[in-house]
Amino acid sequence: MSLEVTERYNVSSLLDENLEAGRGEKIAVRSETEELTYAGLHDRVCRAGRALQELGVQGEQRVLMAMDDTPSWPAVFLGAIRIGAVPVPVSYLDTPANFQHFVRDSEARVILLEAAALGTMQEAVAGLDHPPPLVVVNGSADRLESLEALLEAHAGELPPADTHRDDFAFWLFSGGSTGQPKGAVHLQHDIPYTIATFGRQILRISEDDVCFSTTKLYHAYGMGNGMSFPFAVGATAVLMAGKPDPAKIFAHIEKYRPTLFFSVPTLYGRLSGAPEAATTDFSSIRMCCSAAEPLAPEVLRRWQDVTGLEICDGIGSTEMLHIYCSNRPGDVHPGTSGRPVPGYELKLLDDDEQPVAQGEVGNLFVKGDSALAFYWHQHEKSKGSVRGDWYFTGDRYRQTEDGVFVYEGRADDMIKIGGLWASPIAIENAIMEHPDVLEVAAIGIEADFTTRVKAFVVPRGGEGSAELAGELKTWCKQRLRRYEYPEFIEFLDELPKTPTGKIQRYKLRSLESGVTQGFA
Repeated sequence: MSLEVTERYNVSSLLDENLEAGRGEKIAVRSETEELTYAGLHDRVCRAGRALQELGVQGEQRVLMAMDDTPSWPAVFLGAIRIGAVPVPVSYLDTPANFQHFVRDSEARVILLEAAALGTMQEAVAGLDHPPPLVVVNGSADRLESLEALLEAHAGELPPADTHRDDFAFWLFSGGSTGQPKGAVHLQHDIPYTIATFGRQILRISEDDVCFSTTKLYHAYGMGNGMSFPFAVGATAVLMAGKPDPAKIFAHIEKYRPTLFFSVPTLYGRLSGAPEAATTDFSSIRMCCSAAEPLAPEVLRRWQDVTGLEICDGIGSTEMLHIYCSNRPGDVHPGTSGRPVPGYELKLLDDDEQPVAQGEVGNLFVKGDSALAFYWHQHEKSKGSVRGDWYFTGDRYRQTEDGVFVYEGRADDMIKIGGLWASPIAIENAIMEHPDVLEVAAIGIEADFTTRVKAFVVPRGGEGSAELAGELKTWCKQRLRRYEYPEFIEFLDELPKTPTGKIQRYKLRSLESGVTQGFA
């Protein structure tokens, strides 16, 4: 796909383009505490950039953002980019160990963080020789600057820095489901590429749209949903702070009337079973999207039964910045990731990097100009993942005769039993169809000197039992091949997940079971 981005380009100019188009008084951001027009947001971005300069930030120095989804988030993110600095957003709910890693790895010049994260961050930086200054957002603390005070004190116009389209723009940390996060470096032209591809080709977004994403802005998927795509066309973004619980999500749908709704499979499953679903008016929504984890066909069915809306599931990644393969409205294939998004190429290769036959499972590679430049301080990992124009995703897929891609699992999550490969996704989809199952994850374990399948199940509306375990085993025998059958079932109150909703299977592998049901 040809994308016209001028050689000198700064992604914060998305806001300038809205002002030039006469949208200054159009609402850019709505939240529970305030709403901002495009003119108001532009002013706040300029204030944020000037405040960061006052704090000594310059050049491509990093600005660590441990912030929740409020209007301050896009103001700081775009304000940092506007002065040529590099924002590094992370979850404000992360651990002290990860916070310390983020600060050290990014060599952050300053940290902006929610007041609620202050204690955790102070613990994280306490052991550092030269901890960066802390700026508190949405609150105050003794002897620390507050973002609100800095914005008040630094009014004034601020032109965007004269950056090149291939200069650093921002980082996103990736890899929380498998180990220590890696800093994926993105360039100024990457956001425009996702706008031209998924934003315009799949969403067909316009200035009349209202975007509401339950996935937070610090995540690549959430950033596109709640900032890049709406700001590119003068649409409105609805930002929701705090935990995305079902009651709160439904209240936002009723109040703000989104036209585009973005969430993840875990939440779609919980939303479908929530009591508020039966009384919520979904008529404003023209399209629902899902990413981060594969959407089970049963979750799609439950959502459609409650809302009458289909879900366009797709696959994206932090490294590719947004979704590069997706179902489309009116062309949804349950249990698949759909077809490549225009502007991206996909190929499936075997372990010797030779093309696999159609219908065979292979390693997924993707090509598109929103890909990361490299992983910061991870030279060997960069060489293993970035192969010229292609990015090695680590996902296993197969392509059907009609061209849709079907996810089989992460390469390191596939289960080999008696010389045959079993897909954890196929096993999970079969178990999810049982009416008493809310969530499930399948892994391979060693038992009796061989590999067996174990399923971790979150039961719907209560605790698990030996009777339910027996039912599920019978259920699976009728739906799965013999070697895919889960011989162990363990019930959990919840599955371990990253803050973005990805199942952390390595934690499941390390669990010591106290309630495992025996062999069938």
